This record gives sequence, C-alpha cells and structure tokens, in this order.
Amino acid sequence: MSHNETLKQLQQLLGPKGFSADPAELAPWTTDWRGRYSGKAAALLSPASTEEVAAIVKLASTSGLALVPQGGNSGMVAGATPDASGTSCLLSLRRMNQIEKIDPAARLVQCGAGVILQNLHEAVAAHDLRFPLTLGGKGSATIGGLVSTNAGGTQVLRHGTMRALVAGLQAVLPDGSVFNELTPLKKDNRGYDLKHLLIGAEGTIGIVTKATLHLVPALIERSVAWAAVDSPTAAYQLLLAANAAFPSMLEGFEILPDTALRHVLKHIPGTRDPLETGYAWHVVMELAKDSADQEPPSNAAEQFLGKMLEKGLVRDAVVAASEAQAEAFWKIRDSIAEAERAEGPALQHDISVPVDAMARFIERESPKFEARYPGTSIIAFGHLGDGNIHFHVKAPKGIAADAWYADDGLRISADVYDRVTEYSGSISAEHGIGKAKLAEFGRLSDPARLWALRAIKSALDPQGIMNPGKLVPLASDSAAA
Repeated sequence: MSHNETLKQLQQLLGPKGFSADPAELAPWTTDWRGRYSGKAAALLSPASTEEVAAIVKLASTSGLALVPQGGNSGMVAGATPDASGTSCLLSLRRMNQIEKIDPAARLVQCGAGVILQNLHEAVAAHDLRFPLTLGGKGSATIGGLVSTNAGGTQVLRHGTMRALVAGLQAVLPDGSVFNELTPLKKDNRGYDLKHLLIGAEGTIGIVTKATLHLVPALIERSVAWAAVDSPTAAYQLLLAANAAFPSMLEGFEILPDTALRHVLKHIPGTRDPLETGYAWHVVMELAKDSADQEPPSNAAEQFLGKMLEKGLVRDAVVAASEAQAEAFWKIRDSIAEAERAEGPALQHDISVPVDAMARFIERESPKFEARYPGTSIIAFGHLGDGNIHFHVKAPKGIAADAWYADDGLRISADVYDRVTEYSGSISAEHGIGKAKLAEFGRLSDPARLWALRAIKSALDPQGIMNPGKLVPLASDSAAA
C-alpha cells in the first residue's frame, strides 16, 4: 500500500478531530522546544484511544509509514521532531488525557499518555496524595512523554526518576499489537521486563498509551530554603550535612550560580532575589514532612542552617515564610532554562557524573572551557543531589548563532562529552538522546551497548517506522561522528 493510500485510510479512521494535513495546524509541532531543529510531516494524527493508536500502527506497518510520537513537545533533544523529508506522520497523544482511576488505598493512579503533569498533580491532590515528580515544564509535559524519556526533575533525590514511579504500562508495539501490563505486580518473573524496556525508549520500539503510577502521601508540611555558598564544593559539603541530618526528609537540593539567578530576574516576570546581597553560588533546599512522627521541617531547616552559618559553610540563608514564598524560590530554579533561552544562544548539555564529582567537574572544567573557547561563558546548574549538571556554554556576544552551532558548537559539545566520559559519567542524564545527541551517543558508547540497542530496535521494529533517527545510532551515525 502506498503512503497516500495509507493517509486516506488514516483520515477515514480518525475523522476531522483526529487527522489534519493543514500546514498551519502542523506548524507548531514540527519544531522542537528550543527552536534548534525543524522538520516536516505529512499529517498530524491525534487518536483518542489505545484502539485507534493500534489501528494507526497497523496501517503504518503495511506501507512502512514512519510515525513520530509526540506529547507536549517540550523535550530538550528533538526527540519528537520529524525529519525534513515530510514523509512521516506526527502521532500526538494529547487527546488521550483521561485520568481513569485513582486508588488512594493502593496509592496508585491510572491515566492516559496525554495527561499533563500539572493536571495529574491537581487531580491526586484532591485525594491527599501526590505524584512526586515535577519539573519546569509541568504545564505542558505529558505522562507519555515523561515515561518515554524516563524524565527526572527536582525530586529524584528522594523518589527517583520516572522509571521508579511507573507501576504498570500499556503500549502499542510496532506491529500494532497492544502490550498491556497496567496491573501493578510486586512479583513477576516472566522473563525480560518489557515495561522497563519501553521506559526511556523515546517511542522507538512502542508508543506508550497509558500508565499506572505510584503516588505518595500528600505533604503535611514542607520547608523550602534558599542559601548562599561560596562554591560548588561548599554546596556539596552542605548536601552531605543535610543528608546526615535529614535522611528521610530531604526532598530536593539544587545548585545554581549567581549568573543564572540574574538572568531569571532579568527575563522572568514576578521573580525577585531571595537575598539582598549577591553571592557567587546559591542552593535551593526542600525538606518535606509526610508523616506525623517527623519534626516540623521549618524548625529543622532554621536550626540546621543556623549551624551551617556558624560553621561558615553557608554565607546567608532564608527559609520561606509561606507557601507562596516557597513557590517563588522554586520558580527561580524552574525558570532557568527559559531565562537562558531568552538571554541568547547557548549549547545546553544535560550530563551526569558521580555525585561526589559534580562540584569538582563544575569548578575544574568551567574555566578550562572558557579559556579554550574565547568569548564563551559557562552556566552550570542542576541537581546536586543526583549528580545531574545542566552545563550550558553561552555563545560569544554578537556571533551568528546558526554558524556558531554548526562550527564551534559541534567541537565544544564533543569536548564536553569527552570530559564527561573521562569522569565516568553520562552524556544524557534526564533529557534523553533524541536527534540532538545521536551522533555523540554513537561515538562514545561502548560496543556492547550499541550492539544491544541496535539488536532490540531491529528485532522489535524491523521496518524502522517507530520514531526513526532517534535514540538508536545506526552504524553510519557512529562512523559520521
């Protein structure tokens, strides 16, 4: 069957609500969030059920029509952006936005892939529960996208990545069959864990349609503090002290340089400096109480930071006096990516190193990069509690962005990833590989990893119709790198 015939059948299957080939309707979804990658698509498919997704995939498999799954299109590595050929179809899961079942006793929620993260937060809060994963794009990120990229966020320190929060999964496989393991089982020894294979697969071996997710009790109380420190090393020492003092209450621990704070204050309305005096580095720390036997986190935070001030580890600090102020602190941290995008062109590297090496990486490598690439500046921030650095290299002032990305940018990113590899780290901590990191992933991955990835992709998707050109480097990609 030709692609045109397949498109006609898809139009009949989905109707006007589920099918569009209007370039104006497709345009917002064919460019990635950062504006770095653009493509074309033959149509936008918007199914309303798992059955419709399965029917789409079966039709696509008969003609070899490529499908590019997409949630909120808020990813950072162009993992949901079509290529330039215009022959693939975008497959949007946004209509599949039902929260189907909340089980307070089991602390579980079952929902569609198109559910927006913030809406899920609000729905489970009505049952005195919470879904313990949040990030800056919570107003647009969808559950299917979060599962498919194994998203992280600011609460990984205590609750883990998306992989730790998925209890069950439903997905459509490349032949159109439905893999259905939504029921959570604590013990299941039926061989390979296909659920975990699909988590983080970026839609390359299946399309996630529903998920069963773990919930935790709603917070009885939380305390968010903002602290100033002299260096990343001081921040790491503060983290060790906080972990020792609050082994069951430390929910988040983030680090950011003063430059990032200034950019947020400049570009994000409604933000203000938590401290009156400027300092080189800042920490956002959250303590959470979700059981009656824990001490009040506000008292604990004040006493702890008072001791750290006496020791000289902290230069200044403030504990949020209200929930509104706590949200204001987190808004600063969550808005860094948006502020940096407004500030000007930059290379964003989502990398991870061992937790005890993160401060050392920032302190040692940042000045080296600025020296090797004159005119650049480094903005390094992120999740100190789990070793995830967002290592941004800002372009020299006045330079043509596209030319810089294509020339110096490629060399700089390769240099960053080489250094990360020397630290035994990862070139992708929480954003995935997508299209943006495909070549570098192929260049730096060990042969065993590449062999396994290619074998899995080839076995499950022999026609290569599932999100082609993402995550899994072909041999030609590795050679080109």
